Amino acid sequence: MTTDWESKAVPGFHTVSDFPFDDGHRLDVNLAYHTLGSLNAGADNAVMLLHGTTGSGRQFLRPSIADFLFGSGRPLDVSRYFVVLPDALGHGGSSRPGEGLGPDFPHYGYSDMVEGQHRLLVDGLGIERLRLLLGTSMGGMQTWIWGQRYPDQQALMAIASLPERITGRNLLWRRMLIQLITSDPGYADGRYNKQPAGLGHAMALFQLMVGSARHMASDLRSVDAADTQITLTESQAMDNEDANDVVWEFDASRDYDPAPGLRSIRAPLLAVNFEDDELNPVELGVLERAIAEVPHGRALTVPAGPKTRGHQTLHVAEVWCDHLAELLAATES
Repeated sequence: MTTDWESKAVPGFHTVSDFPFDDGHRLDVNLAYHTLGSLNAGADNAVMLLHGTTGSGRQFLRPSIADFLFGSGRPLDVSRYFVVLPDALGHGGSSRPGEGLGPDFPHYGYSDMVEGQHRLLVDGLGIERLRLLLGTSMGGMQTWIWGQRYPDQQALMAIASLPERITGRNLLWRRMLIQLITSDPGYADGRYNKQPAGLGHAMALFQLMVGSARHMASDLRSVDAADTQITLTESQAMDNEDANDVVWEFDASRDYDPAPGLRSIRAPLLAVNFEDDELNPVELGVLERAIAEVPHGRALTVPAGPKTRGHQTLHVAEVWCDHLAELLAATES
């Protein structure tokens, strides 16, 4: 029986007054989060999970993730661990452009987002050291930054990410996505009265890039099926997303470049990628070269199989939860 993890998660907010953005702006920001389980007396059972671009901490409450991580006997059994699920700055319930400032909201970067996560953890929750930091996609990228900036965590796990500056195809589609929105006359330099049509087109591109080529080949076997998928994706985007939020979310990766500091990561780090993830193509060999720089790093690529979904395998915890269990066992004090 599937557990209703949404109802078990406890919501919270932490306000940071006069938060200093890297671009020089300062602003009072609210950081939203959910928790599962209880912090023990020693405050040494906390784990934090970092979500992907356009998402929120609630992505980890999906049954396809939560049932395999948080249940009794599972790797992050919430009777044993205190699980923190933050909404990154600019995402979910945290401060973001769509709340009112629109294009006047500071152009945050990954560095700002990591700083916000750390302030939530230390100042908001009183936790100095994590038993585990785990991130998926954008959250995985931020895990590499965490390992360098805050090196005293007990274990790190980066899923579906690469520890290098964004270049090539990955850079190109991100800039295309932003231009699909900002070049739409309805965007009006970010001061629109209704969501511009370019937002829907941008999110359709996003779904194309993170999807599984193998599954799309079987699911989209006609023009009608493809057109229906496009219409559905764009309609959902227009109903649920904000154009400025999306532009800021994808632009935030501009300052990402953990490669020069990989040797400074002291905590044991496990990087897990997926063979059929075309967003992080295995043929480039980036992960294998990079992990050799990490003193206590290990990397593995999960072979493509019936349960993998390309980049979206990050939502299928059944595929990677055993590797998480092995990391926790290997780093038990």
